[in-house]
Amino acid sequence: MEQRRLRIGVAGLGRAFSLMLPTFLNDPRVELVAACDPRPEARRQFEKDFDAPTYGDVPDLAADANVEVIYVASPHQFHASHTEVAAAHGKHVLVEKPIALSVEECDRMISACRDASVTLIVGHCHSFDTPYLETRKLIESGAFGSVRMIHALNFTDYLYRPRRPEELSTAEGGGAVFSQAAHQVDIVRLLAGQRATRIRATVGSWDPSRPTEGAYSAILWFEAGAFASLSYNGYGHFDSDEWTGWIGEMGNPKCPDTYGSARRRLATLVSRDEEASLKAAGTYGGASYQPPTNQGGQPRQHQHFGPLIVSCEKGDLRPLPDSVVIYGDQHIEKRNIDAPIVPRAEVIDELYAAVVEHITPIHDGEWAKDTLKICVAMLESSRQGRDIELAACEYCGDLIALSKHSGSKR
Repeated sequence: MEQRRLRIGVAGLGRAFSLMLPTFLNDPRVELVAACDPRPEARRQFEKDFDAPTYGDVPDLAADANVEVIYVASPHQFHASHTEVAAAHGKHVLVEKPIALSVEECDRMISACRDASVTLIVGHCHSFDTPYLETRKLIESGAFGSVRMIHALNFTDYLYRPRRPEELSTAEGGGAVFSQAAHQVDIVRLLAGQRATRIRATVGSWDPSRPTEGAYSAILWFEAGAFASLSYNGYGHFDSDEWTGWIGEMGNPKCPDTYGSARRRLATLVSRDEEASLKAAGTYGGASYQPPTNQGGQPRQHQHFGPLIVSCEKGDLRPLPDSVVIYGDQHIEKRNIDAPIVPRAEVIDELYAAVVEHITPIHDGEWAKDTLKICVAMLESSRQGRDIELAACEYCGDLIALSKHSGSKR
């Protein structure tokens, strides 16, 4: 019997879509049947690649009877409204992280999808990645006792990649906390397996020409006593992929000789408009767009989000792009993980199980809302210089108001 395929319409043909495109091209459980984007060149590219209709706005995409699922890959500030439109037309929703820019928006999205009896899944975030899922299985086996401590860090050139203006504005969902901590918070929550209760954080904004936070450190406490340290630095100096065998975030080998390339390229630009144009040119349908070259859909290893160690009562667990290393009482064991056939297939696993098999997803709206609360609390903790209790976080409802309060320190 032929496997049923989910018919996906794409809302936003930007970078997020470009990163998911190898998955859509190579996973037999999905097919792209329509798309929406304000850029004519992106719509032309999609029509050429998929022989499928495109639209200039989301309501028209949502009205397409052939679309079953809408992948909301538009800029962060549109996630809530585009999800609500999709749900109003009875479409399931896969929305990029972060889910939204405020808890109030999250609640609207969750209610809209619940009222329409459609699925809401938030991803891709790196907590989907197989090394972390396999580590979670080891924890759940009970062989290593309870989780006590998690250390997660990542050093990248994030802040110096071409950006649109809103990506350099915390109030509009830009900056390292909303773009990057959403990954890290999701991962440590998945591995801790406990409700987060309190956070202390500080953020770093060190380059006036990039007016948002490019780094953060935080300690996150959980209700059963575990705690996690999270650190991220996107200022383009040390590259922590050195500690993962030079396997990059997307699972492919990385050449150390490219050190400093992001900063060098940015230095050739004379204005923010030119920077935004450069990003658009390299995005799907742009003048310098390069289609996925790995048509077999097989990256060398799994995707990841930097070095991480889980300390349990009876051992430490270290997920890597190709394995999980177990540091026991007397021995070290490396448990290899089969190379992925399709990149990010884990996202389709969860989406397909939810829509076709009616299995409750891990990364649903409530899960993503809790991650958003933690991200907002990180910014407020930095501003106030104190711990934030998450259960009673009065700041977690309004990112824009918070960012205005924090503006003097940006």
